Amino acid sequence: MKILLTNDDGIAAEGLAVLTRIARQLSDDVWVCAPEVEQSGASRALTLTDPVRVRQLDERTFAVAGTPTDCVMLAMQELMPCKPDLVLSGVNRGQNMGEDVTFSGTVAGALQGMTLGVPSIALSQTLRGYTAERVARFQVSEAFAPGIIEKLVEIGWPPRVIVNINFPDMEVDEVTGVEVTTQGFRDAHPLHFEKRMDLRGRAYYWMGYNGAVSTLRDGTDMYAIKQGRISVTPLHIDLTHRETCHDLRAHLGGAPPKLSGAKLSGAFKAKD
Repeated sequence: MKILLTNDDGIAAEGLAVLTRIARQLSDDVWVCAPEVEQSGASRALTLTDPVRVRQLDERTFAVAGTPTDCVMLAMQELMPCKPDLVLSGVNRGQNMGEDVTFSGTVAGALQGMTLGVPSIALSQTLRGYTAERVARFQVSEAFAPGIIEKLVEIGWPPRVIVNINFPDMEVDEVTGVEVTTQGFRDAHPLHFEKRMDLRGRAYYWMGYNGAVSTLRDGTDMYAIKQGRISVTPLHIDLTHRETCHDLRAHLGGAPPKLSGAKLSGAFKAKD
């Protein structure tokens, strides 16, 4: 099996070295194409207004001045002799769960592999906090990922689906099992901007986490991780909400509605 590795933490990331060791337990034909520098939060961004430069480190390892999506596209279309059989993206330093998957560069690398017709898996090592001193317990990913990946490949999954795996932040012998989960959603929002001042008295803003804690639902990725289980979540790229699509068809269709002239008032009333 020919395996392509990518990530969003960059070519020098510890998690990519871990993923390389994981992949080499599964195959002798491992290729690496990862961003030259960190691209966390890049989602499915493409580099459209700058040239994309490639630095070859060895026969099968490339660093790309671009995003995870750029990396997977370049690897498959230009750098590899043929398409891989499997794409692995990660191991990310930090979780990719809940609505975070929509801006995750790690998940985006897997999505691009899926888009190009290759089965793809995203892997993340969760963290409790994101301080510089916080050490990711990649030994958990390294211990359990090979067996899970092997089993997933044996079982198979639909062609328009990726598998998103998150490993809990604990010691290897503390992990309580594996759970197939759904994507969770937070009712508290931990991301926020902090306003700061530079030495010239001008304001700037820095993104950070405020520690807000959400109510977690059983069966979701975030709940499984809190319970010490490895979360395995199948994701797909179709964002259509079919129930709302059905409801809107009862009111919209045919000729476009004309403006009534009345001003909008009151708060928007969301449906359950």
